[in-house]
Amino acid sequence: MAEHTEPRPLDAVDRNILRLLQADGRASIRSVADTVHVSRANAYARINRLMDDGVIRGFGARVDHERAGQGACAYITLKIVQNSWRTVREELRRLPGAAHIALVSGDFDVLLMVHAPDNRALRELVLTRLQSMPDVLSTRTLLVFEEEELSPDG
Repeated sequence: MAEHTEPRPLDAVDRNILRLLQADGRASIRSVADTVHVSRANAYARINRLMDDGVIRGFGARVDHERAGQGACAYITLKIVQNSWRTVREELRRLPGAAHIALVSGDFDVLLMVHAPDNRALRELVLTRLQSMPDVLSTRTLLVFEEEELSPDG
């Protein structure tokens, strides 16, 4: 993975490759090359550079959480002890179902998205796991009634 250096600028071909791979991470080098009008060797080299530079962090599947047995979803806001972000972040990363963690500005410090099998499991996660963390001062849970993951094309 790339160190903390200035990122190389992306050109239109790089951005098109990223858009294609976000839509279909399993796209073949041949189809990527054909779509963005470069040689397979060029497409391969560009994808490897994007990975080496840390622009592409990995490939994965987009999951329907409800079908995967994770039917409850919530955004949880947390107020935390000042300067405890790194410690709290490491604890949140280990939570089952944690999908997104962000340090934010405003009325709270952290925004956490979680998926759980049901509301009982979600309640357990909030009341037992989150609220027992020493650096978590308070939480507020926002239940998600319906969600839609947007594709890179909109």
